[in-house]
Amino acid sequence: MSFQTGLSGLNASARNLDVIGHNIANANTTGMKASRAEFAEVYASSLGATGGANYGIGVQVATVAQLFTQGNLKITGNQLDLAINGSGFFQVRSTDGSVLYTRNGEFKLDRDGYIITNNGSRLQGFPTNESGVRTSVVPQDLVLPTGSVIDPRRTGGNPDPALQGMFLTANLDARSEPQVVAPAVSASFPLSEGQKTYGTATNVYDSQGVPIPVQLYFIKLPAANEWQVVASADNGVSGQNLGTITFDAAGRVASFLGSDGTTPALDEITVEAGTGAANVVYTGNAQSPSDGTLTFPLRLGDATAGYTLTQFGSKFGVFDLRQDGYASGELTSIDIGENGVILARYSNGVSIAEGQVALGNFRNLQGLQPINGGYWSETIASGPVVLGGPLEGRLGLVRQSSLEESNVDLTQELVNMIVAQRAYQANAQTIKTQDQVQQTLVNLR
Repeated sequence: MSFQTGLSGLNASARNLDVIGHNIANANTTGMKASRAEFAEVYASSLGATGGANYGIGVQVATVAQLFTQGNLKITGNQLDLAINGSGFFQVRSTDGSVLYTRNGEFKLDRDGYIITNNGSRLQGFPTNESGVRTSVVPQDLVLPTGSVIDPRRTGGNPDPALQGMFLTANLDARSEPQVVAPAVSASFPLSEGQKTYGTATNVYDSQGVPIPVQLYFIKLPAANEWQVVASADNGVSGQNLGTITFDAAGRVASFLGSDGTTPALDEITVEAGTGAANVVYTGNAQSPSDGTLTFPLRLGDATAGYTLTQFGSKFGVFDLRQDGYASGELTSIDIGENGVILARYSNGVSIAEGQVALGNFRNLQGLQPINGGYWSETIASGPVVLGGPLEGRLGLVRQSSLEESNVDLTQELVNMIVAQRAYQANAQTIKTQDQVQQTLVNLR
């Protein structure tokens, strides 16, 4: 009996040394989680047995458990290196189609633009619109448009109607003198030099991505608190009267009377490849705008949310001027936020969300099946995966240009190795002692 007891101790100690050796060997493996051997006593009696003595017959390795504690994060500077700070696993689809999970965020791009691991498994994520809002909860392969340019978009062509056109935030100086001499009630083209004091300029784009210069001028009228808004493409020689803005005593927009007499109104700016007093004349390439006439709204806010144009007693200033069109562009870099949304930055200055990294979590992490290469697979014991975006529920956040180091504590493992070695030697000694006892008995005559 003692031989078997000592042998079980040798086997358990050897298994423990195997686990410790595995931890030490993977001390520098990204995303690796340390393991430990957990032992259990073995008795000759069974549950429910009555009477007699319960003889211990050794030890067994009950399980090899993994420690899913957080590893240290290290900065790498690589845009596709990702680390999870908190709970969760990256979901990847292997080359054979199986779904696996990993904490190793050493991702790369393949020739088709898919985000892959070192063995070719594709990172999974959720599709989003260009603003980063998730459009589906079904994960799919994350891919970046590396092989081609993004198509241009005409100004006013944003799929979201609320984001179409040109947006302006500015302050008009309440101390300004009228720039139109009474009895005239509005400015006429061409604008005088004094009528071009307050203005700003930007480019809009036609459907082929050709830039079209547009200037906006604000002209103080003789009536109190009234300004005329003018759009031009040739520095005020010709253009379009967009209407009259009237401010209240607090310097806020009271009304916007469009040139067509509607109120309130946010008149559309019309850019046409030709001439005409009512249009902003584009004088560049005769073939542009490609769609003949380019029309888009000028947005100054609204009565409900508040207008973004003010008339205060301070200097004229434009604080925001943007529009939704752009030229074609090539991918230059990516930016992955803590929420997992992937922003692709293009050479035309546009940033578009190309998806959101998906994270998965399980109720029983010890039920996961370890797979070669730093992966785990779902099992019945682990329970089904719960998918979501980073920072949702109990899921952690994603750090770009970082990797999670192994959570192996080398100092602790070396101490554990010494203890395991002593245990192995002690169990071997019990076998040796039992052999000597039996030899003594054999020699009794």
